[in-house]
Amino acid sequence: MSGQITRRLKPEEEEILRKREELTAIRATLAELELELVDLRSQLAAFEGHYLRQVGALYAELDEWKARVSELLAKLDPSATAKEQAQQAREQARQTHREAHGRASETRDFKPSPDLKQLYREVARRIHPDLAKDSADLERRTRLMAKANRAYEAGDAEALQRILDEDHDGADAVEGEGIGAELIRIIRQISMAKARVGAIEEELATLRESEIAKLKKQAEEREQAGGDLLAELAATVRERIERTKKEYETIAKS
Repeated sequence: MSGQITRRLKPEEEEILRKREELTAIRATLAELELELVDLRSQLAAFEGHYLRQVGALYAELDEWKARVSELLAKLDPSATAKEQAQQAREQARQTHREAHGRASETRDFKPSPDLKQLYREVARRIHPDLAKDSADLERRTRLMAKANRAYEAGDAEALQRILDEDHDGADAVEGEGIGAELIRIIRQISMAKARVGAIEEELATLRESEIAKLKKQAEEREQAGGDLLAELAATVRERIERTKKEYETIAKS
């Protein structure tokens, strides 16, 4: 025998060890879900941008011609109904143009590397706001997390690394004295992290049921079958534009 005596842990010390393990596990789960969420948002934003450039811009052109037709009809028959229809058509054209040529249309495809994903996981694991120990720490972590999301979406690995280098993992800092105080903090962090996990899961479900997500899925299925859904939609809208142009020309000549 070595003669060494191993001190038996007190029940509260054993509980802290268990809670620390639970916190480590929930932090890993939370980081993975945050990555999944930011990835899905980026994928949907990229697809929406592609859709707006290829199809949305054509819908804007179609609505412009529809507005011109309505305005021309209102000139020929200046009734209150015709004027109202022309105003509605013009407003629809403006709205469609804003949507088709706004900031969303500028979004480009982004395919993050495995290294970038791993770096983001580590950042989320260490600085997540739901692991804050007080209001000041929450504000700091919220700011850093937003910064990390922007860096990830921009593919800026250096910015993510700087966040890691500058952070000292405030979640592990312990204020107050005694096992009881530490246990309370860990339990609170676990509770907040679980709540965030639930919120992310709900948001993921909502995003997957959104119209743009459904359209993206349809486009992917069509691509697997050898087709191009957006090209087909664009062709259909072009045909409608040509018909509306001819309608305008016919009315203008009458």
